[in-house]
Amino acid sequence: KSMIAYLPHTEEDIKTMLAAAGVGTVEELFADIPAELVLKDPLEIPEGLSEYEVYKRMQALAARNNVEPVSFLGCGSYEHIIPAVVGHILARSEFYTSYTPYQAEMSQGILQGIFEFQTMICELTGLEVSNASLYDGHTAVSEAAVLALNSVRRSDTILYSATLHPFTRQVLGTHFSNLPVRLEEIPGKDGRTDLDELETKLRPGVGGVILQSPNCHGAVEDLTGLADKIHENGSLLIVSANPLSLGVLKPPGEWGADVAVGDTQSLGLPPYFGGPSVGYITAAEKLLRKMPGRIAGQSLDREGARAFLLTLQAREQHIKRERATSNICSNQALAALASTVYLAALGKQGIREVAEQNLRKAHYLHGRLLEETSVRALYEQPFFN
Repeated sequence: KSMIAYLPHTEEDIKTMLAAAGVGTVEELFADIPAELVLKDPLEIPEGLSEYEVYKRMQALAARNNVEPVSFLGCGSYEHIIPAVVGHILARSEFYTSYTPYQAEMSQGILQGIFEFQTMICELTGLEVSNASLYDGHTAVSEAAVLALNSVRRSDTILYSATLHPFTRQVLGTHFSNLPVRLEEIPGKDGRTDLDELETKLRPGVGGVILQSPNCHGAVEDLTGLADKIHENGSLLIVSANPLSLGVLKPPGEWGADVAVGDTQSLGLPPYFGGPSVGYITAAEKLLRKMPGRIAGQSLDREGARAFLLTLQAREQHIKRERATSNICSNQALAALASTVYLAALGKQGIREVAEQNLRKAHYLHGRLLEETSVRALYEQPFFN
């Protein structure tokens, strides 16, 4: 009964609808519901509060949260300073009410936001093509593995480093659990991937090799010459990277990676108790038609003005499982817009400065912990966070 105040139907509206349905009362309308399942007494919930009382109640609950300490429990998902312009743009109703643009040409603003996201992620990773975003960084790795298997003939094996994020390893295992695909782990050594062990596992049938840098220990992997050895085997190199670190670190494209993946939580998104965030995927242009999800392109309309559209993939990509390059396909357009606004607001110099701040502060904390406590460094490797 408390919901009645929010329903727009007048008594006349209700009579008209009941007559159209061929019944005289609401009870007759629901006569098919067994009597024992019909609610006869009011729900045992408190009476409603006024708006002001609700506000005070929520304020009191929020005050119990301990928000002052800095948390290091995120394993890659951390609080970063977010410029106010990010929230301002996201709060525009044109963006936050928009769903995936199937009728794409009617959603020029959303499509331009996606196109700019793709462009900036390509610039960060040093690769040529990007899609419109993915569910998160962990599923992005699985998508990249599928791309590799679809691109390398007669391949059935994916090699991955033990230094991948533990959630990424879990998602990989789940994604391929009922498929004829072999997942083989490359062991770690002193906090980084054992590259000698990796080389012994390269053989025909390996579709891709997945490494993460900075890895789950924060250590930066040295991938010098690795891409050549992987390519000689006919396999693809997939590098998962924190995009913020690419403000100072060599991008995956310069290491010779075929595919770069990761999560943009560090680019303008709060931890949000674990999500939502954005998975990105970029690749060499030769892999463009194997890319999962949606791709926004730039063209000209009939009046010669710049126009944006979804391109290269038919709608069956998203509705026919057996023909799709991806069976996840979640597009995080609103969160991806947040990362786009963040990158645009900071620019090239700003991203470099933020990355340097992360690097310096991590090393400052590391040094102080070693000086003032009994802890010892687990690994002696270069690190970012």
